[in-house]
Amino acid sequence: MPDTRERLIVALDVPNAPEARNIVAMVGDSAQIFKVGKQLFTAEGPQVVRDLVASGRDVFLDLKFHDIPNTVAAAVSQAAKLRVRMLTVHASGGLRMLKAAVAAADSNSAVAPSRRPLILAVTVLTSLNDEDLPEIGVSGRVLDQALRLADLARTAGCDGIVTSAREVRELRRELGPGFIIVTPGIRPAGTAQRNDDQERAATPAEAIAAGASHIVVGRPITAAPDPAAAARRILDEIASACPVPA
Repeated sequence: MPDTRERLIVALDVPNAPEARNIVAMVGDSAQIFKVGKQLFTAEGPQVVRDLVASGRDVFLDLKFHDIPNTVAAAVSQAAKLRVRMLTVHASGGLRMLKAAVAAADSNSAVAPSRRPLILAVTVLTSLNDEDLPEIGVSGRVLDQALRLADLARTAGCDGIVTSAREVRELRRELGPGFIIVTPGIRPAGTAQRNDDQERAATPAEAIAAGASHIVVGRPITAAPDPAAAARRILDEIASACPVPA
């Protein structure tokens, strides 16, 4: 992945399409992939995805599908029609659900091979830590659970996973070089840790050096006075990390 722009995903965690369009315009050519999550998608619906794709941008649709297999398969099929590049499902939905998501993506590829969405399974949310897991009936550490779910995703044929940078090194060692690992909760070097929900944050260089193939960055870019310059600084951090093949 020689182009560092291909490793940066800018999170459009904003309440409406005009704000999203403004951010995309200000970032300009400093990023290619933009995340559309629950907030923006709920406010604006699929049209915001269509507009991004029509503008030549790639979309990471982060809706974290988690339902019975048939429902998830139908949702993946609709997302594929939107020509998104990546989409998320919850690995904890189980093997049958994950396989249904992959099969739906593959079915779309028979019609448009170049537009098959990559299926990424979310392991453990970055808002959770080791102390939180017993509350949801999970024993062991976050790392243990992430490893279990990553293995499940690989068995199901998923293209990759979403996990925090804290687990990436062990997961990359387990999964090998060909599996996509996307890491949210990224804070550029020198950025003060905000009081938000991210329990397991890291810098771009830390995540990439550990083995992440992509990083997701939101407010450090979108709330910056110059979003394009902020994105370029993160690209510099990515380039300096001597990434492992991903």
